[in-house]
Amino acid sequence: MFQEVDLSHFVAAHADGALVVDVREPHEYEAGHVPGAHLLPLGTLGHRARELPAGRPIYVVCQSGSRSRAAAAHLHQLGHDVRSLLGGIGGWISAGHPVIRGARANAA
Repeated sequence: MFQEVDLSHFVAAHADGALVVDVREPHEYEAGHVPGAHLLPLGTLGHRARELPAGRPIYVVCQSGSRSRAAAAHLHQLGHDVRSLLGGIGGWISAGHPVIRGARANAA
């Protein structure tokens, strides 16, 4: 089974350079996303999952946590080491963490 992690765990992993995948829609991602997060909408996950590296933990985020749980379950079935952020990016923003606006994935 995949793991669900709380915000404090995610913050520490993010600070250590974790691979973050945002499974929301492009307009949601562009409105504000975790710095460094890569956009991979849930609807495209089936045919794009092979783009993700094997053997490295993947942190999946969405707005509130429900889409990330679905994505994490799918990626886990494919053999990935995956974690879903409880509370999603909504929790990240509410806690005052930085967000990037626009389509840039790897901005700081």
